[in-house]
Amino acid sequence: MLRDRIPVTINQSVSIARRSNTLSSSLGLGEKLFASSDERRFAAAIEEGLAQVEDGLLREMSFADEIADVTSRYLLEAGGKRVRPVLTLLTAQLGEGNNADVITAAEAIEITHLASLYHDDVMDEAQMRRGVPSAQSVWGNSVAILTGDLLFARASKLISGLGERALSLQANTFERLCLGQLHETLGPRKDEDPVEHYLQVLADKTGSLIATAAEVGVLFSNAPEEFVVPVRQFGERIGVAFQLVDDIIDLSAETDKTGKAPGTDLRSGVSTLPLLYLRELAKTDQDAAELLTRIERDVNSAFYGSGDESDLNDAIAELRAHPVTKQTLDEAYRWAREAVAALEPLPSGPVKKALTKFAESIVERSN
Repeated sequence: MLRDRIPVTINQSVSIARRSNTLSSSLGLGEKLFASSDERRFAAAIEEGLAQVEDGLLREMSFADEIADVTSRYLLEAGGKRVRPVLTLLTAQLGEGNNADVITAAEAIEITHLASLYHDDVMDEAQMRRGVPSAQSVWGNSVAILTGDLLFARASKLISGLGERALSLQANTFERLCLGQLHETLGPRKDEDPVEHYLQVLADKTGSLIATAAEVGVLFSNAPEEFVVPVRQFGERIGVAFQLVDDIIDLSAETDKTGKAPGTDLRSGVSTLPLLYLRELAKTDQDAAELLTRIERDVNSAFYGSGDESDLNDAIAELRAHPVTKQTLDEAYRWAREAVAALEPLPSGPVKKALTKFAESIVERSN
């Protein structure tokens, strides 16, 4: 219940994807969720659709140019839960299910997401992604940026075959992705609340694409038009909740699970919500002010290659245990509750049930 540099081979990647990218692993849904025969058929349809999408991703992300072929598949082969295409397949069950257009849309959404990761890692100077060295740390910024551009182009080619409405939706989503990154880079204006600014960045950078993933499932399965707005609202709100939980996971010292060094976002200069809450508290709380000073000092020292790495790790661990991190989790739960509330117009059944469980699993990832 919700509360207040070495890529694997293609053959390896297929087996990894099909072993890990099940409905349960992608959305945190256990087998017990689907008890009736109709619900089991529903789950089987999602699994079948996801296998088709995985085949399509390998096909669509192939390039005649040998270098482009290697770099573009790098993050695909590193893994990922395929959350966005699974959401597309889920909402498609409100209509005709896994028709050819739904599968194409799901492929395009995931390729768009992968493209954004190449660009994000350059912007954030990230060293790791999905447990492997980031593309820019392997081949450099220019290759990573151009690979992302190639993937955006490939996604656009796929979307173009789905008609004008799909093109407009893709363009609007891409615009929001760019605006989110721009606003994150520039930071809030002097007259803008930093927390509200940050939440809008998350809605643009993460929520918009997840919302589009849910929306295209309704559109291209010919589901009733009145379901478009509820699933769009669900997607955007659960996208914000998803990223807020990632803010907490970013502070984790369990690098074998996260695939990243603790405090990766903080080290790259990203002010996540726990840090924003700490800054606000530091105005009136001396202990918070001292912790904030240590974090900022140690981040700067790490950036310039001076200081003791253990000092920064200790400060990050203290931030993880601080009440502001619990406050961040509470905010994630609030967004998840609002996401579930948006589903009210949907009919009762396995789709609504699965989306609700997904919302719960999102916030439970922090435990």
